[in-house]
Amino acid sequence: MKRQTCRFGAVVIVAGLVASCGGGAGDSPVATTREENQTTTIWDVFGNNGNPDQAVAVNRYLWNASLEVLNFLPIQSIDPFTGVIVTGYGTPPGGGRPYRATVNISDPALDARSLRLSLQGAGGTAVAPDTVRAIEDAILTRARQLRVRDSRY
Repeated sequence: MKRQTCRFGAVVIVAGLVASCGGGAGDSPVATTREENQTTTIWDVFGNNGNPDQAVAVNRYLWNASLEVLNFLPIQSIDPFTGVIVTGYGTPPGGGRPYRATVNISDPALDARSLRLSLQGAGGTAVAPDTVRAIEDAILTRARQLRVRDSRY
């Protein structure tokens, strides 16, 4: 009886493995469909399937200018691929109030619409819109200066 149970279990496992090797997207639980309607499996994670022509969608001048202008704030998290910079609390030179910033650069264009800045005061208090606008302007000005400097070389 014990031998029949082992054989039955082995048959069930083999049948499950064979059934999971189906070719359609609906046959396998690990198969998904991409926007291009190509079937992928878990093994595609290990391959180099990225688009070699796709560049990072972050403007480097806005990125560097953000880091330079907000250099008085300690960096908590930084991701150049998504364009997000998250800082901790810090006090600007000559200021008495600590701030925390989150910068999101969403486009490769050197444009004001590509830059989003969020500021918080200590304890999560709101920061005046004029202060946020002044820092955004400083970042944009520095980014343009960096671009002009690079065009000279």
